[in-house]
Amino acid sequence: HAGTIRRAPWLLPVSSPPIADGGIAVQAGIIAAVGPFREVLRSWPGAQVVDHPDCVLLPSLINAHAHLELSHLSQLGQQPAPPSFPAWIEGLLAARSQAAADEAAILQAARQVLAAQQAEGVIALADISNSGLTSQLAVDYSGRLLVFKEYLGLREDSAAAALLRLQQESDEQPCTGHAPYSTHPALLRGLKARANRLGHVFPIHTAESMAEIELLCSGSGPFRAFLEERKLWDRSFLPMGDKGGAVRWLHQHGLLDSRTLCVHCVHIYKGEIALLAASGAKVCLCPGSNRSLGVGKPPLASLLRHGLLPAIGTDSLASNPALSVWREIRLLAEEHPSVPPETLLAMATLGGAAALGLDKR
Repeated sequence: HAGTIRRAPWLLPVSSPPIADGGIAVQAGIIAAVGPFREVLRSWPGAQVVDHPDCVLLPSLINAHAHLELSHLSQLGQQPAPPSFPAWIEGLLAARSQAAADEAAILQAARQVLAAQQAEGVIALADISNSGLTSQLAVDYSGRLLVFKEYLGLREDSAAAALLRLQQESDEQPCTGHAPYSTHPALLRGLKARANRLGHVFPIHTAESMAEIELLCSGSGPFRAFLEERKLWDRSFLPMGDKGGAVRWLHQHGLLDSRTLCVHCVHIYKGEIALLAASGAKVCLCPGSNRSLGVGKPPLASLLRHGLLPAIGTDSLASNPALSVWREIRLLAEEHPSVPPETLLAMATLGGAAALGLDKR
């Protein structure tokens, strides 16, 4: 079969310069060639030409961080910024326990969000799930739904039990840890070793709030109180001292490499950005969630100067009033006016693809 050539006034490959009057040859659902229309037509003389006048054709968007199973808690994302990040987590856990029994409602809300993502041009979405429920949605989604099962447990005993559960997981199931303030280092190392053995990406919440940095550096602050109140704290947690930060903490525990995806990265410091770049680790920014929770803005210009091209994620409706990668691009443009718009578009496409190991496709 000769395939199809899609023709448009502009092609925007993102990984290479724009092409005026471009053509995309497609055969059996796979892009076979991209270039000036007349050149592509010469190579595919019998192909059916489909015109897209007044259009720009560009790669689909990537949502590199979402929590679909929190979609039914959208009322939380509409509320004013909480007094602290641990206070928001407390509200999330309370709302989640109240609604936990209704799996049908959880799935329905998640399905609606995924359909809206697809309608906006999202071709791949990295979902963080505690229950694994959202894996059922992959059959309805024409893109790639990557569901990562998230492990928590900061106490030594809960980490040991989680490591035993991890041994029972199918090799097909990517698994990850939640964050340095909620997942014991031994559990994170076990999760990371498994991810590396299986060639999986390892997303982890990193430096999202100042409360996290305070806990990692001094072992005190609002997170310590939150964890003690819930009996999630024991004496095995070793703070880093004042030379630390979340990225440095990940590095010290051997968790940073080219398959690590550090999500949020709001409170990272100059030396840590160099550490991220040297390790080849990837970064995902979630500006809508950060703004809604009042945790601050990431140092985007500095990340770019160090050669990092961050991905973009929407996070969940529990922390973001609207889930749209286009909206996230607009928020980044508002907050970082020195960053060129073409860079923001590259983040939403190529940056996300690289973060999820899909950039060769």
